[in-house]
Amino acid sequence: MSEQDSLSLQERYAPNNACWGCGPANPDGLHIRSFPKNDEVLAEWKPEKKYEAFPGVLNGGVIGTLLDCHCNWTAAYHLMKRADEDHPPCTVTAEYAIKLLRPTPTDGLVFLSAKVVDLTDERATIEGTLSAGGKVCAACRGIFVAVKKGHPAYHRW
Repeated sequence: MSEQDSLSLQERYAPNNACWGCGPANPDGLHIRSFPKNDEVLAEWKPEKKYEAFPGVLNGGVIGTLLDCHCNWTAAYHLMKRADEDHPPCTVTAEYAIKLLRPTPTDGLVFLSAKVVDLTDERATIEGTLSAGGKVCAACRGIFVAVKKGHPAYHRW
């Protein structure tokens, strides 16, 4: 595998991003590392005790952040591919809903998966799941939009 292939979307396209969920440059962040595979984008993440709601169970806000950031990167990646560009647009969450289906254990890896369900030139509807212990623990659906010049998130990556 080449060095470029071993870099996550975040590391390859936004190494200076300071987002708490997905920014490689945030020393205190979650450091989500998302990788495209076929039509999906996948990630693994290891919980730490400091992210627990109570012993052994991941905090729901952290679950939301993991899914939001991972799905946002899924949107950015697929918008880039659709436009045949070499760098993704800066994207933001326009709408987002999450279902917490069961407690997420923190004694092993958490797996994120996301896919496009609708795509236009400027927006993507993404569905994602968070799994742990072999079970889907949370699911989400969101709309993510590419921002234009003048938006506070424009070129913030």
